[in-house]
Amino acid sequence: MKNQFIRFTSFLFFILTATFVNAQDSGVFSGSLELNTNFFIRDSAIGAIGTRQYEDQFIGGEAWLNLNYSYKGFDFGLRFDAYQNSNVPNPEGSYSAQGIGFWQIHKKVNKLDITAGHFYDQIGTGIIFRAYEQRPLFIDNSMIGFRLTYDLIQKDAGDLKIKAFSGRQKSPFNTDREDIISRAYKPFIKGLALDGFWSNEDGTISLAPGVGVVNRTLDDGTMDLIVAQINTYSPIDSFIPKYNVYAATIYNTLSIKNWTWYIEGAYKSNEAIEDPYLSRLVDRSGYVAYTSLGYSQKGFSVSGEFKRTENFLLRATPLANNPIGNIHFLPPMNPQNTYRLTSRYNPATQEIGENAFLFDISYSPKKRLNFSFNYSDIYDLELGRNYYREAHLIARYRKPKKYSLVAGFQYQRYNQELYEEKPNAPIVHAKIVYGDYLHKFTKKISLRVEAQYMHTEQDLGQWAFALAELSFSPHWIITVSDMVNVAPNGGGKKQHYPTGSVVYNYKSSRFGLSYIKQVDGIVCSGGICRYEPAFSGVKFNLTTTF
Repeated sequence: MKNQFIRFTSFLFFILTATFVNAQDSGVFSGSLELNTNFFIRDSAIGAIGTRQYEDQFIGGEAWLNLNYSYKGFDFGLRFDAYQNSNVPNPEGSYSAQGIGFWQIHKKVNKLDITAGHFYDQIGTGIIFRAYEQRPLFIDNSMIGFRLTYDLIQKDAGDLKIKAFSGRQKSPFNTDREDIISRAYKPFIKGLALDGFWSNEDGTISLAPGVGVVNRTLDDGTMDLIVAQINTYSPIDSFIPKYNVYAATIYNTLSIKNWTWYIEGAYKSNEAIEDPYLSRLVDRSGYVAYTSLGYSQKGFSVSGEFKRTENFLLRATPLANNPIGNIHFLPPMNPQNTYRLTSRYNPATQEIGENAFLFDISYSPKKRLNFSFNYSDIYDLELGRNYYREAHLIARYRKPKKYSLVAGFQYQRYNQELYEEKPNAPIVHAKIVYGDYLHKFTKKISLRVEAQYMHTEQDLGQWAFALAELSFSPHWIITVSDMVNVAPNGGGKKQHYPTGSVVYNYKSSRFGLSYIKQVDGIVCSGGICRYEPAFSGVKFNLTTTF
């Protein structure tokens, strides 16, 4: 069956290529390439040792070649993925695999939109279903199957769409087999969503309601593995697992003039989930309540968010590792910081349970001047144990065509024992001050400098970071920086982590070459976090579109 599928797919794209060659004036061909190559240089001083890349392989990397072709209303997509001695799936391991990681056929027939193959999508904010890709964290939770979308109502005042999909979730290539087509988890996933929109004549009031349901059915092999694991438990901890789990959500966005209110509530039925505190499977249902309220006008905006999560783990299989295999996505509730030191400590979303609050305010007394403040607080379900707290004040001033200045202060309270699984680690209290100055000498030449300082008496101690970036638009960007452990805990030696990079842009291509020494820590993206060890070496990156 698998060989037949491979032959069918190969034949399909052979026809696609032949069509392109013989009818270039009738179709549109496009694509992109992303390539990363790492040269690993052993450095025992910062802990960049011990993995196969540092000890034996020395070179590793990844590449993604994406091809798209449109012809007479049909859209075809194909992506080839390659991993060679890569540390992306597991920063402490080595992974090699390659094959077709994505293929898709799409066609719209009147009001019906048809997609077959791989696809990315979500329901609401993604709480019960989100198929998405996040390459730096080795996340590619695309679906492989069918998706149909139909426009039930299309009017000036609003519209109503229904979406249905079914299939299986993509899983990583197996390094023990020569997979040509990407693999999939065996459990079967089905979903249905209804999304609407309505507004009054002058557009001052609008509604965007929606409802969605998702069902996952386990296969016999996965069920057997779950049963075998439960059979090792004591009688009091044992339970009968279910083949099916159901999740439902209802959501709405209400906009009235300058106000916007979003609310979503989701529930999922009992199933076997992994409790990290008990280190075993348990039989539980779960829910998420999420809402945000915002107000904006010229020069001023304010918003607040709240989310409560309890036992909301929804995976392609209960035995899949987080975040690989996630069917759902829980919105993060901390500001997405971008500076090196302000983003050193990041809270991973706690699917087992958390109460989270986020508040943000922005004020511009003058056209060129802006102040913003955000505050985040994350607790356990009883509001008794604080997991994470952040207060961040930022001032920005810019003089167009001349210069811009950013200055900020951040305070963080970070539960290192919880987020980094370090037993008995103290709560980290960090205070960060920073400045960012950009000066434009001419229309094409500019210099940006950063200075950051972190004071903390926990973890590795105090840090300083400095950066200088010289740009010659539109082609060259030259950057040098250094991150220094200026006052290590325990009175150790100061440790430098220098970086130097050169980037060259030519038309639609970007070439980057960097020498990097990077401290170990938690890397996060959209509330999904993982630990990454120290890195020492050279990185080459190429991205291009055609």
